[in-house]
Amino acid sequence: MAGRLRYLAFLSNDPDSIAGFYMRHLGLEELGRSNQGDVSITDGYMNLTFLKARDELIEPDRSIGLHHVGLQVDNMERVTTRYRDINPRGMVIEEAGGIHFGECRIYDPEARPITLSTGDFGVGGDESRTPRVAHIAYNALDPTAVMQFYESLFNFHELDTSFERRHQKRLNRFMGDSRVNLAIHPFYNGAPEGHEMRFGVNHFGFIVADMEQKLAAISAERGEVAKRPATRPYAEYRAQDAEGNRFDLTYKKGWEVDLGVWVRGAAE
Repeated sequence: MAGRLRYLAFLSNDPDSIAGFYMRHLGLEELGRSNQGDVSITDGYMNLTFLKARDELIEPDRSIGLHHVGLQVDNMERVTTRYRDINPRGMVIEEAGGIHFGECRIYDPEARPITLSTGDFGVGGDESRTPRVAHIAYNALDPTAVMQFYESLFNFHELDTSFERRHQKRLNRFMGDSRVNLAIHPFYNGAPEGHEMRFGVNHFGFIVADMEQKLAAISAERGEVAKRPATRPYAEYRAQDAEGNRFDLTYKKGWEVDLGVWVRGAAE
């Protein structure tokens, strides 16, 4: 039983504009649009979908911005059966499918949605190019419980960087599916430098090969680029789009995506 992060959903007031920002500055390509105004784009592996905020989505959380993740799974029946074993009262909600949605969704221990699909969310392949998404970060009330959920249901691996935090008696947890780093940070954090108080999906991150050009172009359009604090050892910079979605950029530091396996722009 395994799962791979292949999808990241946003609620947006202006999907066309926000998707255009990532296509211009991070080289993502359009997958398609819906009649309702949703726009899906890709880096060749991940599907980033900007859902037009509207009542008919029936979302428990209607906050604009980063919203939920999606996983490609090998066997939907095995995953949903295991999910109900873990949480007998857990909700399994049918979704519309296609490029903008998965086949169904479940909820993690903190009631954050996870979209599931046996397909590749319309990407049509699994390229490894640069820029690409290689990091997704949560803020959670109980990072260990969320980590154990991903371990049990999707066979994610806890990483060396996570064991280091355990040794330091810190609550941050890090996992990987061999392609994407999943960080689960404590929402209530005693080290406020660099910590941003958004519950659920907090930010995501790109591997880039031309950092200076990216910084200059994003700064010219947004003016919202900041160097990460020295106490944060992973990405070099954090930026945000016009709707406040935060994303990291890394060239040299990179992220651990499996035990001892790191991805960096500098090595590509």
